[in-house]
Amino acid sequence: TTMTIATADNSTAAAAAAAAAVSAAAVSAAAVSAEVSSDKPQAERNGAERGVAQIKAEYQIQRRAEPTPRIEAAASDSTDAPTAAPGEGAASAAAQGSGKRTGGQHQNRRQKNKSKAARAERGIRLCGKTAVGEECTLGDKCTYSHDVAGYLAEKEPDLGPSCVNIDVYGRCRYGLRCRYAGAHTTAADEEKAEGVSQFYAHNEVGKDLQIRLRKKQIKFPRSDEFEAIWDREAKEGVCDTVKGPGGCAGDGDGDGDEAREKRQRTRRGQIDYRGKTYLAPLTTVGNLPFRRICKGYGVDITCSEMAIAGNLLQGQQSEWALVRRHKSEDIFGVQLAGNSASVLGKAAEVVSSECEVDFIDLNMGCPIDMVANNGGGSALLSHPKKIGRMVRTMHYVADCDVTVKIRTGVLKNENVAHKLIPQFEAWGAALVTLHGRSRQQRYTKQANWPYIGECRQAAARVPLFGGGDVMSWEEYWGHLETEKQSDGIMIGRGALVKPWVFKEIEERRVWDISATERLGMLKEFASFGLEHWGTDSQGVSNTRRYLLEWQSFLHRYIPAGILEVLPQRMNDRPPAFVGRNDLETLMASSQARDWIKISEMILGPTPDDFTFVPKHKSNSYED
Repeated sequence: TTMTIATADNSTAAAAAAAAAVSAAAVSAAAVSAEVSSDKPQAERNGAERGVAQIKAEYQIQRRAEPTPRIEAAASDSTDAPTAAPGEGAASAAAQGSGKRTGGQHQNRRQKNKSKAARAERGIRLCGKTAVGEECTLGDKCTYSHDVAGYLAEKEPDLGPSCVNIDVYGRCRYGLRCRYAGAHTTAADEEKAEGVSQFYAHNEVGKDLQIRLRKKQIKFPRSDEFEAIWDREAKEGVCDTVKGPGGCAGDGDGDGDEAREKRQRTRRGQIDYRGKTYLAPLTTVGNLPFRRICKGYGVDITCSEMAIAGNLLQGQQSEWALVRRHKSEDIFGVQLAGNSASVLGKAAEVVSSECEVDFIDLNMGCPIDMVANNGGGSALLSHPKKIGRMVRTMHYVADCDVTVKIRTGVLKNENVAHKLIPQFEAWGAALVTLHGRSRQQRYTKQANWPYIGECRQAAARVPLFGGGDVMSWEEYWGHLETEKQSDGIMIGRGALVKPWVFKEIEERRVWDISATERLGMLKEFASFGLEHWGTDSQGVSNTRRYLLEWQSFLHRYIPAGILEVLPQRMNDRPPAFVGRNDLETLMASSQARDWIKISEMILGPTPDDFTFVPKHKSNSYED
């Protein structure tokens, strides 16, 4: 059978501009038909090399293919080495402007990217008040410059003719510091700003709350109440650590606690999760601008990046920035991680009271050492009694739903999820999301969907969402309707590789999105990023950094029109190939220097000594 897919539009000026940036090996190939076979016989699939994407012969580069390595925090010795074609050679994780090797792991990557951000503000740093034409109230105490003429003499050229803040809000809070300041005309700005809403996002927690948290001036009456009940009943020997104090103290809707009965839970139990698409909470790359992109493609549920509960209680501004919710996010939650029921309870209480959230998610799936080695994330799966206290505490203190995200277990051959899932409902969870791998497996090997299906049978009333390796509408509806393995699916890396997967799921068709359309998507992300992080040098640097982080996943997309067999599988590595035009080839490159070229097409040139080291290893190809 065949399936009609949208035809790629390859004739654009952007593609021509990209051509000069592509290496000589990346040559264009002939256009393909809009009719693409999507249902090859299973025997034909099995006949192909396991773990290798089947690309049409006319797009393959006929040379010895090397396994695509995982992205590591390392750079090649030379900056003049030719760019490899997609699927070929080493994927340099750092773009080199200086030609120096940038070894090291995550701590070095973080320092390099921070130093890069610091370089964005080198030279005269103009006072924010002075930049918008106001008098600085700090006087001599101000550590910034008030020399407008000196600042303008050193300021780098504008990056474009229009400012997103002017376009959206009618005014720009960065004034002269804006890298698009040429678009500012004061009189017209003020006139345009009249009557225009300046609202950007919910949950803009102010400095006052953060300072009070740091000074420990915030009270947590619900958390204290729960702890008192738990401790008292534990001493009396009636506390069941599975059911909670009195069998119902964490229940929120039970009849054993008068104080709880008087409480109005107006935001609890209002969401029917079943059948909704869910964008997974994704550290770093699951930022607000990216979630806006996915909302544009039709995703139903979004969640913040993982926030560390202890950091929220310490009033860390960077952690509170993670809970911001764009007005387009109609079903939105905040994910918390921690290793203490008391800390998680207090964090859930303050988030519930200070923020607009529909649910609070407890992270018990994160496999990274920084979290798990401290007893949080997926390490919790070995401690069911501790989990029970955490979930009941959060459910007791929060006015919204409490959900949980777990893995199959800690070790790959010791599944425990099926034992926990029946208890989550008793503990008060409104939704359980199960990633079909253990902590030990991380993101390697295939997700265990048959086991997810078994766990769904163990769930009585609480909805169970599965997750792992889904990046096509065929896989999505196969798990939901054909195999009936879950009540919904959380999509993470699949959305990073192709965020339009939500559109494909809704329309039940393959979208052969063109390179020009994908470049337009990146431009939209940059616009969202400048609105979110700012249009000054620091904001532009942050926008570029997160754009590059996303491209470390996005480059893995194989255009539907060049695949011999659809759909693309998450764990299938491509052989060396070229796209249907230069831009398509460039966007499939695994070289960070090529990602930087794409960012320069959108955000202008980078400094000569600019470097980038991706935070995540996006690869999960079979070994």
